[in-house]
Amino acid sequence: MSAFMDLNIGYTADKKRLQSVIETAAHLGYSTVAINYVVETAPKKKQEIPKPDSVAGLFDTFPIVQGKSRSIKVLNRLTIVATDASHFRPNSDYKAYDLIAVYPSTDKLFHAACTMFEVDIICVAITEKLPFFFKRSAINPAMDRGVFFEISYSPAIKDSTMRRYTIANSLNLMDVCKGKNVIVSSGADKPLELRGPYDIANLGQVFGLGERDAKDAVSTNCRSVVIHGETRKTAMGVVRTMRAEPLPAASTSGPTGEEEEEEDEEGPAAKKPKTHT
Repeated sequence: MSAFMDLNIGYTADKKRLQSVIETAAHLGYSTVAINYVVETAPKKKQEIPKPDSVAGLFDTFPIVQGKSRSIKVLNRLTIVATDASHFRPNSDYKAYDLIAVYPSTDKLFHAACTMFEVDIICVAITEKLPFFFKRSAINPAMDRGVFFEISYSPAIKDSTMRRYTIANSLNLMDVCKGKNVIVSSGADKPLELRGPYDIANLGQVFGLGERDAKDAVSTNCRSVVIHGETRKTAMGVVRTMRAEPLPAASTSGPTGEEEEEEDEEGPAAKKPKTHT
């Protein structure tokens, strides 16, 4: 099985508490965690994206993952709570984060997040009943684009009402996505809110995930999210140049000037296989 990950550790300015949560995650066997910065944008106000704290400054020596011989990896994540499409405006500030998530509050925004927003994660409501139903017309394009849906479990273990909302909303999602492209994370603000990855795999079945999908939701699917984030940050910003091979010597039956220009525009032609006559 791939390494376990928790991609939603709540950010706090209390460095000692944040360190304690990360140390607990490492002790429970998580190889990677993401510190989540949540931005709620008010209508008609300028969006202010905070600059994430340097991960390197968290520890002098990062804690070792339980059962592994390596240190835990820490990422930074940005979550935009959107009540209007204008609230999601990717800019240079977004590039400081390894992962980008959006929490859509309406059916229209959820559809836009699934089909257009350049994000890695779409958050599923867990503290209230969803005001809309999940539709295949939105879910399928998100899955095709490699976007994942996130269910956070910490509210469900703290409050019975939130537990009902979490389970109900999760089951509605599973009816459409069939357990694919789903991750389960903690959303933990304190060490006591964390649970071990195998416990979460079991909890995932309560959320409507099959046994295999529940394990993937805390391991391989999370790895896919991280890779998607890396690709999103680099794919549109890299230009690859290649030196063209020298053209063969001109022959009496060579191409005309116009044909040469067409070949230059299309790039070097592939070498033709030899034919026997």
